[in-house]
Amino acid sequence: MKKYLVTLVPVLMLSFQPDSPSNGAPKTHGQTVSKGVVNGDKNAGPVEELKPSISQEKVETLVAKLLTTYHYRKVRLNDSLSSVVWDNYLKELDGNKTYFLASDVASFEKYRYQIDDALINGDLTAAYDLFNLYRKRYQERSDFVKAQIKKPFTFTTDESFNTNREKAAWPKTVEEQNELWTKILKNQALELKLGNRKDSAVVALMTQRYTNLDKAINRVKSADVFQMYMNSFAEALDPHTNYLSPSSADRFNQDMSQSLEGIGAILREDGDYIRIMDVLPGGPAFKSKLLNKDDKIAGVAQGDNGAMVNTMNWQVDEVVKLIKGPKGTIVRLQVISPNSLAGAPPKEIRLVREKIKLEEQRAKKEVIEVTQNGKPFKIGVINIPIFYRDFEGARKREEGFSSTTSDVKRLIDSLKAEKVAGIVIDLRDNGGGSLTESIDLTGLFIPKGPVVQVKESSGETEVYSDKDGGTVYYDGPLAVLVNRFSASASEIFAAAIQDYKRGIIVGGQTYGKGTVQTMVDLSEWLPKEPEKIGQVKMTIQKFYRINGSSTQHKGVTPDIQLPSAFSAEEYGESSQPSALPWDQINSTRYEQSRGLDDKILSRLRDRFDQRLKSDTELKQLAQELADFKKAKENTVVSLQETKRRKEREEAERKRAAANKVSQLSASSADEPETVATATPAASKKKKDLYLNEAGLVLADYITTAHLAVNK
Repeated sequence: MKKYLVTLVPVLMLSFQPDSPSNGAPKTHGQTVSKGVVNGDKNAGPVEELKPSISQEKVETLVAKLLTTYHYRKVRLNDSLSSVVWDNYLKELDGNKTYFLASDVASFEKYRYQIDDALINGDLTAAYDLFNLYRKRYQERSDFVKAQIKKPFTFTTDESFNTNREKAAWPKTVEEQNELWTKILKNQALELKLGNRKDSAVVALMTQRYTNLDKAINRVKSADVFQMYMNSFAEALDPHTNYLSPSSADRFNQDMSQSLEGIGAILREDGDYIRIMDVLPGGPAFKSKLLNKDDKIAGVAQGDNGAMVNTMNWQVDEVVKLIKGPKGTIVRLQVISPNSLAGAPPKEIRLVREKIKLEEQRAKKEVIEVTQNGKPFKIGVINIPIFYRDFEGARKREEGFSSTTSDVKRLIDSLKAEKVAGIVIDLRDNGGGSLTESIDLTGLFIPKGPVVQVKESSGETEVYSDKDGGTVYYDGPLAVLVNRFSASASEIFAAAIQDYKRGIIVGGQTYGKGTVQTMVDLSEWLPKEPEKIGQVKMTIQKFYRINGSSTQHKGVTPDIQLPSAFSAEEYGESSQPSALPWDQINSTRYEQSRGLDDKILSRLRDRFDQRLKSDTELKQLAQELADFKKAKENTVVSLQETKRRKEREEAERKRAAANKVSQLSASSADEPETVATATPAASKKKKDLYLNEAGLVLADYITTAHLAVNK
């Protein structure tokens, strides 16, 4: 049975897949609902309540059995899990606590400890009853909103609004709810007004925004409700386990249907907005450094002078149509960063569409020059945006098939010819990819030995080792540069280099995704169902370092930690409540390098600490990051126009500082084959402070190791 399950659809998900409930259905959070069926037109008549189908009841039972039997985390369906699933579902429907009343939530408490039995028995009563009540409450709010928008807003009263309602309570009365929604609408209107819009334009935009929301609500079908509910269960097991409805499964399996063709990004619906799920290496968005993963799109405009179209509450396919366009044409986007301060306006970015070329995603090299104690060092840099491998070419044994390892070997040869003193492998924002390539790449830098351990839920462990026969392709000074968004295969490579003490890991703590998923086609389990019934993406294995420590949750902690804007509490696996825990298994046998001992690492840290205290740019970077983190903690904004303008000016100033930090720490992989010298042409290139610091650490190591050898 188990073998049949795992081999059913042997698709291993080794790439970076942060908190996404599914790539098809939008998450629904409070006022930004994108799931429901309510007709905002009173003349259209009442809308029938949504009900589950017989097939959905069968699928509920099947998914419950599959996940409790074959998921890596062997969970029992009990009252404790039932409570978590119920909380997840409430959050899906009304995460901002703006639609339900406290009495509504209390009336459904009877279901809290019954979900486990319902999952086993194929009972969807609780899921649909709650959704249908939510739909009714949405209609009431929609009517209230339309009435309020018609009235002129005044912004003279000294009052405030907390934009973060995660810890807020549901309103107790309709009057309290009306007061809350009045503030929500005033906040939205004031944001628009501060964008130099006339009152009539503000009313028009607000009206369009909520008309779009009504349309989004009208589109929701029973299958969407079922997917939300089943994901509330699946994500209680871990963040990377999802149920995908038939339409969502089709979309997941056809990547281009969710691609922003022409700019190189993958998106999905997320409440009011379209969220960037990933930025494709080599595309305009990637090379511009202006659009990042988890950014939200609020508007799209054509050319340099086209009107900005508000895309709040639009479907993903509709937004794709706006962003698509011929190569060489211009598209402008209004973007809200996940790091945006409360009250900060969306930023506008300008991108030139182009065809995404596969070769743009391949490894590239450059040479930088750093000066340490008055001595110049040429440092080679190899940037790897993803671990890629042409599996079909490899299977057919085609000569010169595309692979990360073969490309890096070629680049190492080139850097050797340029007589670099050391090499930095830049894995920032590398979300993973081929496990085979991360193992083979490690083999270029170690003589032989294990690279990673993979553990089944049964407890069986398999060790994957370097297979290049004891050859070390590059034995010189090595550093690996990582950040919070280096994940999965990147973490395997960095962890192995660290465990062998083969190189210095520099940067920020990595993401911490140490799990493997497989796709299961549910129709294979219910072959007699007349319609498609969807798929399940399920976690089945876990990665472990060769020292026995899991890469899950903790990721890889750098030997030299640079200042970072991303905290583990907000980003990465550890920010997910249901993430599988860190644990440890037995270490494998491996032989560490003798060139990088604890004494040398201690000296390198001391020298970095000295630079952090004395280097002007590093000190400025650390201070601006600290200021930005502090500013993000304040989520309360004023609804008085004069105060809000001052808040907005301050938010703009801090965002400018944050953008400067971003530029200082940006990867320079889009400008390959260059030498950063003091020449006028090279000086125009933005300085990558993080990469420069990695070069200085490597120069420190070269100097320290040389002194140690000569003692």
